[in-house]
Amino acid sequence: MFDIIKAIILGIVEGITEFLPISSTGHLVLVDEFIKLQQSKQFIDMFNVVIQLGAIMAVVIIYFHKLNPWSPKKSRLEKKNTWTLWKKVIIAVIPSVVVGLPLNDWMDEHLMNWQVVSAALIIYGILFIIIENHNKDTTPRYADLDTLPYSTAIAIGICQVLSLVPGTSRSGSTILGAITIGTSRYVATEFSFFLAIPTMFGASFLKLLKYFMHGGSLAGLPGIVLLVGVVVSFVVAYLSIRFLLNYIKKNDFKAFGWYRIILGIVVIGYFMLVH
Repeated sequence: MFDIIKAIILGIVEGITEFLPISSTGHLVLVDEFIKLQQSKQFIDMFNVVIQLGAIMAVVIIYFHKLNPWSPKKSRLEKKNTWTLWKKVIIAVIPSVVVGLPLNDWMDEHLMNWQVVSAALIIYGILFIIIENHNKDTTPRYADLDTLPYSTAIAIGICQVLSLVPGTSRSGSTILGAITIGTSRYVATEFSFFLAIPTMFGASFLKLLKYFMHGGSLAGLPGIVLLVGVVVSFVVAYLSIRFLLNYIKKNDFKAFGWYRIILGIVVIGYFMLVH
């Protein structure tokens, strides 16, 4: 019963932080110090990735019409543009696959620690503030997803590779990269959402496969804990996405930059004092 309550809390944390550029990993590392699932390390490693499926499904539901190339409500041009968007997303995912697959285990072993997470939180927080100040009076080159060239999509995909470092934030690295390249905040955010779909489905599949190959099981309580975490993360992520889309219509990302810096300092202070 306690693990189910913990799964609810972790699902809330994941749902809030997955798409806001503040690093879900950074939050989960800190939360894990206070709320530990009474499950094997193997299960917890899998849970922390697969729980993101709920958040990804929130994107699919919110953008189902926009992402559906077979929608009878779309004109031939709109269907063509939807297929083009998917091509850009798939191409943009390739850099993460090429770099992430061979380095995944190494990064989990060597970089999943509070020192790396706190440094990434602070560095990217500073970058958000600097880049937003620099772009304050700049008109974005790409204010519509349909005008986003393939070369820019690939460049954003390369930025996503940086999110393999824990604490960087997948949405943070892609949004920051896209804005730097010349997209509007809205285009950067939406493309980051869409890029998450194949990325996180792929990552979750690999984690589940690895979990089962090492003898893991989802029978009984582990399966319930995972399901609860996924469902809660879906509901909360749905609300978070709606919030972010409304927020960026009138605001920049500097508030998130300051939040990252403060969280990074809190992580450093906590682990230095406690450990």
